[in-house]
Amino acid sequence: MQWKLTVVVMAAALAAAACGKKEETPAATTSSAAPAAAPAAAPAGGDVVVRIGHVAPMSGGQAHYGKDNENGARFAIEDLNKQDITIGGKKVKWELVAEDDGADPKQGTAAAQKLCDSKVAGVVGHLNSGTTIPASKIYNDCGIPMVTGAATNPDLTKPGYDTTYRIIANDNALGAGLANYAVKTLGFKNVAVIDDRTAYGQGVADIFRKTAETDGAKVVDQQFTTDKAVDFMAILTAIKSKNPDVIFYGGMDAQAGPMLRQMAQLGMTKVKLFGGDGICTTKIVELSSKSATMDNVICAEGGASLAKMPGGVEWKKRYDERFPGEFQIYSPYTYDATMLLADAMKRADSADPKVYLPKLKESSYQGVTTTIKFQPNGELVDAPYTLYSYKDGSKVPVEQ
Repeated sequence: MQWKLTVVVMAAALAAAACGKKEETPAATTSSAAPAAAPAAAPAGGDVVVRIGHVAPMSGGQAHYGKDNENGARFAIEDLNKQDITIGGKKVKWELVAEDDGADPKQGTAAAQKLCDSKVAGVVGHLNSGTTIPASKIYNDCGIPMVTGAATNPDLTKPGYDTTYRIIANDNALGAGLANYAVKTLGFKNVAVIDDRTAYGQGVADIFRKTAETDGAKVVDQQFTTDKAVDFMAILTAIKSKNPDVIFYGGMDAQAGPMLRQMAQLGMTKVKLFGGDGICTTKIVELSSKSATMDNVICAEGGASLAKMPGGVEWKKRYDERFPGEFQIYSPYTYDATMLLADAMKRADSADPKVYLPKLKESSYQGVTTTIKFQPNGELVDAPYTLYSYKDGSKVPVEQ
């Protein structure tokens, strides 16, 4: 996958960087050619610039997720700049430094190193577990806190880095919750499992499989694909012969959409398709070509539904006005992650990671999504999750 940078250019460097500039909102500007800077630099006028990094796939098949994530962080930056915040006695100008990792681990680690080298004050991201896990070590090594509101593989927090934080439920909750619903609530006995062999897809699928077996279901088939595949006819034909009640897919909507179309073509119109937050998007309806099998989808997201989030309804209204038609899943979490970092800096009266990190650890921040408090390993305390289905092309919470 080609390397692509989403760059933001500081006002003082606009002329020098004009040949490679990408249009950005006024609140978020930096340059790939700019020299490494301290977390808080004093621009003309005596203000302090605090830069927060964001990483997600802005190119490739998962770019719609990445754009939504970046929008959430950018929205927070814009709101912060309306608050006249002071740190160390100086007014802060907040800026977003946005990078594209293409959902590729190598690009992800390169983006992480770039943010370390430019000495951002903190990082929001990444989206994919496969990029977040290796990047977390780089951030830990350079001492920069990282908060993800999207990567759900439980392995992320296992190393015990005090710079790694997650503000969304992990796959232990999502995979197990889906399995319990399929077997204990709906009474399904025969399940098939497909995963895309990524850290995220394989992880959530394994948890679903193990929990379903513990609950008494039989795994009639297990198949594998990739996060680039679009043709699933051979896999689905093999699974169809085993007569499953449910297919669990561990992966993203770019594959689940075509999979639903092909399930319809094979006459698998009564088989449920379960999946984690990777398929739980509004985009999947379009990717499935509005297939009738969309009504068979049940998926899980970490967090409460927007209607049950403390600030979800009003925030979503504002988001849609600012970024019409771009909402997917995680932008409320990237918004909260950005605000959380800023809150810790305000409480520490410093944008230096060494100074504000202790304040981040002891956060009790009332966000849009929930009240954010951390366990010692950086996981969210009492992380909720929500099951969803699709009715007439709209995603609706499942009543349990």
